[in-house]
Amino acid sequence: METSRASAPGAWWAQRLSRLGVRGPVAQDLLLAAAVTVVMLLFAVVTVLSAPRDVAPHAAAVPALLVTVVVQALAIAIRRVHLPTAVGVTVGAQVALVALAPELSVRSLAAFVVGATLGTTLPAGRALRWAVATAAVEATASAVVVVAHGGGTETLLQHTVSSPIVWVPAALVGSYLATRRDHLRMVQERAAQLERERDARIRSAVADERARLARELHDVAAHHLSGMVVQAAAVERLVGRDPAAARAGAVWLRDQGRETLDNLRQVVGLLRGDDVTDGRAPVPGLAALPDLVRGARELGDTVELAQVGAPDDGDHLTLPPLADVSVYRVAQQALTNARQHAPGAPVQVRVERAPGVVVLDVVNGAPARAVRAARGERGGAGLAVMRERAALVGGTLAAGPTSDGGWQVRLRVPVDDGPAGAPGSDDGTVGA
Repeated sequence: METSRASAPGAWWAQRLSRLGVRGPVAQDLLLAAAVTVVMLLFAVVTVLSAPRDVAPHAAAVPALLVTVVVQALAIAIRRVHLPTAVGVTVGAQVALVALAPELSVRSLAAFVVGATLGTTLPAGRALRWAVATAAVEATASAVVVVAHGGGTETLLQHTVSSPIVWVPAALVGSYLATRRDHLRMVQERAAQLERERDARIRSAVADERARLARELHDVAAHHLSGMVVQAAAVERLVGRDPAAARAGAVWLRDQGRETLDNLRQVVGLLRGDDVTDGRAPVPGLAALPDLVRGARELGDTVELAQVGAPDDGDHLTLPPLADVSVYRVAQQALTNARQHAPGAPVQVRVERAPGVVVLDVVNGAPARAVRAARGERGGAGLAVMRERAALVGGTLAAGPTSDGGWQVRLRVPVDDGPAGAPGSDDGTVGA
C-alpha cells in the first residue's frame, strides 16, 4: 500500500482548510455548521412554501421554525468540544421542529453529522448504545408532541421511525470511519518503522563494510610495513659499515614493497568483488603459516611453529574459510606486535585442533632490549582488529602479559566436527 497518499478520513479537508487559514477543530466545525445552516435554511423555506395549506405551519411559527433549524445546525460547531451538549441540542431542536410543524418532515443534516461523531469519537459498542438511546429519547419525545397536537397514526409513525433510521446508521458510519482511520494510522506507523529498520540495516551494513576494509588493510599493511621498518633500520646501520649488506637489505625492501603493493591490490580487488585470476589467494589461511613464520625469520625473529591435531598424512589443519582466514590474520598480527614491542624475544606459535574448537597460541618472551616508540605510533589497533576477527567467527580472544614479562595471545574458534572437513585428532607436530 502506498502510504504517502493514504490519509485518515477528514484529513484531506482539514489540510486544505488549514491552507485557507481555517485551523483547529472548532474553526473548521464552525465553517461546516455555517454551510449546513445555509443548506438547511434553503431546504426549510422550500419545504414550507411547497407544503399544502392543510399541513403547512402557521405563518407566525415560520420564524421560530427557521431559528430552530439554525440552532440545530450550529450544534455541529461543538460536536468535538462537548459532544453530549451537541447531542442534546440536536435532539431538543428536532423535537421543537416536530412541535412547530408536526405534519412536515423537517430533519436537519446536523443529526447525521453529530451521530457520525459518536462513532468516530467513542468505541464502536459504546457509540451504538449512545445512538440507540438518543434515538429512543427523540422518538419518545416526538411521539408525545405529535399525540399532544392531535396528530394521526401516520404522522406518529413517521416521526417515531425516522429517529433510529438517522442516529443508528450515522453512528455505524462513524465507527467505520474511525476504524479506517486507525487502520491507516497503523499502516503509516508500520511503514515508518520499516523505513527506520531499513535505514538501520543500511547503516549497519556500511559500518560492517568499513570495519572489514579496515581489518584487511590493517592486517596486510601493518605486517609488511612493520617488517620493512625493521629492515630499513638495519640498512641504515649498515650503510657505512657494510655497503654490500646494506645494498642487499635495500633490494629486500624493494621486493617487500612490491609484494605489499600486490597484496594491497588483491585486498582491494576482494573488497570490490573483482575476480582473482593470478591464482594467489588474497586472504591466506593456516596453510600459509609456514611462509609467515619463514618471513619473520628472515627479518631476524626467532619463531617456532607447531600444529597439533593434523591428519596422519601430514597435511595442514583444514578449517572453514572464514575461520581459516581469522586464525591466520590473528597469528600474523600477533607476530607483528611481538616484532614491534618485544624485538629479539623468541616467539612460539602453536595451533591445536581439539574436538569442536581450534586454539591458536602466540607467546613471546620478554623484550631483549628496550623499545622506543616510533613517532606517530598509536597502539591498540592491532588488539582491536584481532578481537573483531574473533567475534566474526564466534570465537574468543584473550591477550595479556605472562609471568616472565612476555605476552600471550590466545584465540579460540569453535568449528563443526562434521565428516566433511573434520581433520583427524591424532596429535602431531609439524615444524616450519
